Amino acid sequence: MPEKNMVEAIHDTLDLLMAQDESVVMMGEDIGVNGGVFRVTDKMLSKYGAARVIDTPLAESAIVGTALGMAVGGLRPICEIQFLGFLYPALDQLISHVSRIRDRSAGHLGAKMVVRAPYGGGIRAPEQHADSAEAYLTHIPGLKVVVPSSAADAKGILVSAVEDDDPVIILEPIRLYRMGREQVPEQLYRVPLGTARIVQEGTDISVIAYGAMVPVAQEAARNLQREQGVSVEVVDVRSLSPLDEETLVASVRKTGRAVIVHEAPLTGGFGAEIMATVSEQAFWWLKAPVQRVTGPDVPFPPYAWEDWYVPSAARVQRVVSQVMAEE
Repeated sequence: MPEKNMVEAIHDTLDLLMAQDESVVMMGEDIGVNGGVFRVTDKMLSKYGAARVIDTPLAESAIVGTALGMAVGGLRPICEIQFLGFLYPALDQLISHVSRIRDRSAGHLGAKMVVRAPYGGGIRAPEQHADSAEAYLTHIPGLKVVVPSSAADAKGILVSAVEDDDPVIILEPIRLYRMGREQVPEQLYRVPLGTARIVQEGTDISVIAYGAMVPVAQEAARNLQREQGVSVEVVDVRSLSPLDEETLVASVRKTGRAVIVHEAPLTGGFGAEIMATVSEQAFWWLKAPVQRVTGPDVPFPPYAWEDWYVPSAARVQRVVSQVMAEE
């Protein structure tokens, strides 16, 4: 079984999907001639042609709106938004049209489309290149929002998203694109949308994270086990909408404590939704209040302050220790 990083896994999956289904098309800024900013679509243009690998203008609203028309017409478009912070002009299309088309048509039409977007910090990118705007998207009924944290999951999630009959937003953590390699099966397989995963079993506390914060949670868990003997269960949310409440609640009921980690700002962040779910369904099992480790309520900062902004393993360890000290 070959070892791949996340970029390679996504590239090869797109290749397989394009080869097996002519209704699958790709569109986005610089995805053709240049192969995408991160080279996820490298050499796709020469292989599948300009009718299926479409370089677009710098117009995110037009990209998403055109994809909706394609989807209604029977195609399965995959849009690439260069960075999640560039998606804001397309929110009108997502909120007013893409998410509502099934309801508006009384179930006769669906938006069989995928929007891929790199997101998050960790690579010293310029302004608006590191935004974590997932909470905006999960607040739109009719959209599915998923976040892979490994190359293997990125492949399985992408296949499920492209085959889904409703619109799916895939947020790909930039920080993990080329961070390590792992075995990824060559054949197509599916990770069901709406499922979380237990990354690491534990008994003392649940650390719930997604995207690039999953490796941070794992590092913190290793340090806590080695230094304090704390057994941490690491849970990868993986699907923000729909949310796998059953897995999250079962983990917290088992451990009795929870810390939620994401790099988006604290206020209105998706961690608050997880906290509410845990509090509603696992309240009587809690031994201490649920805590969050997040980015601060400020715009993502310039390069020199990035490490201060993004949650670190040390910050997670500190908050876990505080929660463990409460009875």
